[in-house]
Amino acid sequence: MLYLVRHASAGDRRAWQGDDSVRPLDSKGLAQAAAIAELLSAAPVRRVLSSPSVRCVQTVESLAAALGLDIGTAVELDEGADGSRTEAMLDYLCGLPGDSVLCSHGDVIPEVLWRLAHRGVDVTPSRCKKASVWELHVVDGAVTHGVYRPPRLFAAGTS
Repeated sequence: MLYLVRHASAGDRRAWQGDDSVRPLDSKGLAQAAAIAELLSAAPVRRVLSSPSVRCVQTVESLAAALGLDIGTAVELDEGADGSRTEAMLDYLCGLPGDSVLCSHGDVIPEVLWRLAHRGVDVTPSRCKKASVWELHVVDGAVTHGVYRPPRLFAAGTS
């Protein structure tokens, strides 16, 4: 299984002064990150990868800590990433044992979903709200379908 996570709430981009890559999660985002950790901490996750952006890394920090894993950063998950490179990374991860969690942005995830749909993979509805999770099911080294988990379905204290 690949879990494609959209970073949690990081406030208003327009109100942020400075380099957007260092914009952190806000209080709502920290709560969303804790809920994501609660949701995914029982999965057989072997790797946690993230965009280098602070808000993405922070979104998966609690999960990585709960699993005793380091967070790897990947430019293929960064905002504005080349979709073909992100797609190639997903294809590679499909061949590895265990589950992977990938945290990315609101431009990258729709591109990945579009590319999967173009291959005939059922990824409807193609949404990606902040703090949502796409469960991409893998069989024989390929994504077979995706299940969208909107943020409201895993608020803290629920599964």
